[in-house]
Amino acid sequence: MSDAGLASPLHAVMRDIADAARRAGRDPQAVKLIAVTKTVPEHAIEEAIGLGQRRFGENRVQEAKAKWPALKERHPDLELHLIGPLQSNKVRDAVQLFDVIHTVDRPKIAAALAEETKRAGKHPRLLVQVNTGEEPQKAGVLPSETDAFVARCRDEYGLAIEGLMCIPPLDEEPAMHFALLAKIAGRLGLNELSMGMSGDFEKAIAFGATYVRVGTAIFGARAGVQQN
Repeated sequence: MSDAGLASPLHAVMRDIADAARRAGRDPQAVKLIAVTKTVPEHAIEEAIGLGQRRFGENRVQEAKAKWPALKERHPDLELHLIGPLQSNKVRDAVQLFDVIHTVDRPKIAAALAEETKRAGKHPRLLVQVNTGEEPQKAGVLPSETDAFVARCRDEYGLAIEGLMCIPPLDEEPAMHFALLAKIAGRLGLNELSMGMSGDFEKAIAFGATYVRVGTAIFGARAGVQQN
């Protein structure tokens, strides 16, 4: 991030989102920017809040737990999204902290979320992560198993799944992954599509993204952090 602060890069991303939506014949208001704050210090988050940003994303429950309760207390209208893997032993904290969880990806997590949301009386909005590239090292439900998993989340666990999320392979053209995710979501009647990061969010919008997850283009590159 330059000495000029966040105003220029944040507003540029907002402008690019709106332009991409209009090119796709979509309402710019239908695309929601999640500013990814993994490793971003609190003062930079406060600056983004001051510039009007209200949706933020974190990859790790533990990091979010350290910095977001105080931020949300000061700014009750913020919306916090979990965009990284969720472990079963972090479900209780995640339900307390996050407004939206993008990474429901296996029955164990679905069962834990069902139990915790009932216990806590809190119901974060939920998306299923799909491993569109079928990468063995990556989290997510396989495309061929997504229909059955979403049905199980609804019928067996009573979870209201709102949409799907994907992270395309780094070495492949993302468009085909965005198209696949949109096709599955359409088949299942799901309205939310979380796809697109700093390098490809305009392309994701062309394929129907409703959430784009952008970190580097707003906050700059952070050492040892994969681009969002």
